[in-house]
Amino acid sequence: MNWPNEIFYLGYLALFGGCIVAMLAWHRQQRKQRLPFAADLKLLRAPGETQLRLVRRFEEEGFSGMIVASVVPAASGMGLLLLTVRLPQELQLGGAALTLVVFLATFYCSARWFSRRAQESGNRYLGYFGERVVAEQLEPLKAHGWRIFHDVPGGTIEHRFNLDHLAVGPAGVFVIETKTRRKGPARPGFDPGTVYFDGRSLVWPWGEDNHGLEQAELHADWFTATLKAEINEQLPVTPVLALPGWVVALKPSQDSRRCRVARPQDLSSQLLSGPVALTEAQISRISAKLEARCRDVDY
Repeated sequence: MNWPNEIFYLGYLALFGGCIVAMLAWHRQQRKQRLPFAADLKLLRAPGETQLRLVRRFEEEGFSGMIVASVVPAASGMGLLLLTVRLPQELQLGGAALTLVVFLATFYCSARWFSRRAQESGNRYLGYFGERVVAEQLEPLKAHGWRIFHDVPGGTIEHRFNLDHLAVGPAGVFVIETKTRRKGPARPGFDPGTVYFDGRSLVWPWGEDNHGLEQAELHADWFTATLKAEINEQLPVTPVLALPGWVVALKPSQDSRRCRVARPQDLSSQLLSGPVALTEAQISRISAKLEARCRDVDY
């Protein structure tokens, strides 16, 4: 095996991959040049803003990630092969076996790494689409004096999170969390498209859990404290869990938690049916704080 030729192949592989990554970075930088609008323009967050950003990041970095995933096994195998041919003849068989093992191991790890990233991106897009479904069902509330905000940033520097939807209107303040779950195999006697809420837990076709319920309640508590700190009013915030694509069946129970569970298409009617709890002045004050918090989307 010719040593200079192998060095050339490895160098070319590294140079090609580096050039591709550099070109992608340059194109991302160029997108911010010569914009037709003010550089400090900020838009309100759209439904699923955080999820969409993560999906776009994967799309932008996907090609370079694919190159890395393909180059690492080839480079590691080639490097060990170059060392193997320089070993004494009696050690070359062991070196070849080690080269094969390392190549297969790095190939498997690289493929798993890229596959997991692609799967995560697919799940993120599913979550984004579910938030869009809920957002469309909340639109009719605007004609009745409600203000709707999406992907509201919250938390601290150490622990950041976002509230999927926040509805502020005459009937009060509602934190609406969206959980878009794929349908799986159902247990005997369970409808594969129906989830039951017994007041405490969600009963899915495959089992029971509190997926989303506790999160919605924690986010409602956080926003209650935030309102107290920002407008000096102690206002109740109602947590709601929306489940796009599922039939929600309510089972009567004396032991009930604060969080409500609803289909997206039932949200508007449920919120509009509540008694008046906020004045127009309160709605305006809360909305002003939320708009300032959510207007952070730049180009």
